[in-house]
Amino acid sequence: MMKLFSWLPLWALGLILSACSLEEGQLRPAPFPPVKALDLSERLPEPPALLFKGIRTPTETEILFSFSAPVELLSLNLWEGEYPLSYGGLRGFPDDQGGYTLRAELSSVPGPALSLRAELRVEDQHGQVLELAQDFMSRNPRPPALLINELRTEYSSPRSEYIEFKILEGGNLGALRVFAASNDEGKLIYQFQPVEVKAGDYVVLHLRTLEASARSEYGDNLAESGQRDASPHARDIYIPGSAKLLRKTDAVYVLDQDDGVLTALMLSEQGGPWWTSNQLSDAAVFLYKAGAWMSPHGGLGGPDHAVNTADIRTSITRSVSRHEGRAHTGTHLDWYLTGSGNLSPGGPNLP
Repeated sequence: MMKLFSWLPLWALGLILSACSLEEGQLRPAPFPPVKALDLSERLPEPPALLFKGIRTPTETEILFSFSAPVELLSLNLWEGEYPLSYGGLRGFPDDQGGYTLRAELSSVPGPALSLRAELRVEDQHGQVLELAQDFMSRNPRPPALLINELRTEYSSPRSEYIEFKILEGGNLGALRVFAASNDEGKLIYQFQPVEVKAGDYVVLHLRTLEASARSEYGDNLAESGQRDASPHARDIYIPGSAKLLRKTDAVYVLDQDDGVLTALMLSEQGGPWWTSNQLSDAAVFLYKAGAWMSPHGGLGGPDHAVNTADIRTSITRSVSRHEGRAHTGTHLDWYLTGSGNLSPGGPNLP
């Protein structure tokens, strides 16, 4: 080996010998430490999931699709039933909620509160594609002014609970939503289909369908329904099924398409300074901020300032009724319990 490398300087020979090992007459390179593979997951965090936040219709022809991050529209189809809707004016912009909104402008007005469907695909900057189909209602530009006027909170077959509305100013009921805070199914209990109503009309929302003769009266015939408590002079509307949707301790309110409160009241079987359930305390704060329900002194309303329903029993047919001849104040002073048997769904309230 020394003869083989005798021509090399001693310092170079030392480097070679230090980097090699001799085994069985062969030179082999000394082993290097293993190189660790680069794990990109340790350096590049996962992008946040792309979320769809909902559809709004601020005008009769404008449709807004909201997302959690900026997106590029890949495709969009709009339908009214089986008929496609044409649109234009597509653009996107950041919204005031930290998300991103896509806007489409319909080429024509579809009509108030019609059932529409959107099918769309979008992609964000990380390559995440979101594909969805969403039902929604077209804009109702003429919601009526109305008040909750009477309620029956107890079920006594074959008579169900109901919420009666009195129309103060005519318009279209379409897309108005009725909520009850005690209802576990998202609190929404009903959304009206489009129908014209006029000042002075009564609309009775029956909260159970108990008889085969029950008919929701969205047409011109107000005597079409035959279920108990139906009125031939009022518009009777029925919620399918037999689940209990209203209780003696509850908050009832109606929202328009912009989540504005049109009418509300709160009920309580017991007094007290504050509500014992999150649903009711949240509803009290929400209705107070909307100016729809408060204490007689203008403060936040607790059970002491709700309509007292302690004297309502299933066996005693009393309703919660509004003083129709008084100015509306948004407090429990607007309300009273009728005498036994004095329910009047679809007509003026009885004493």
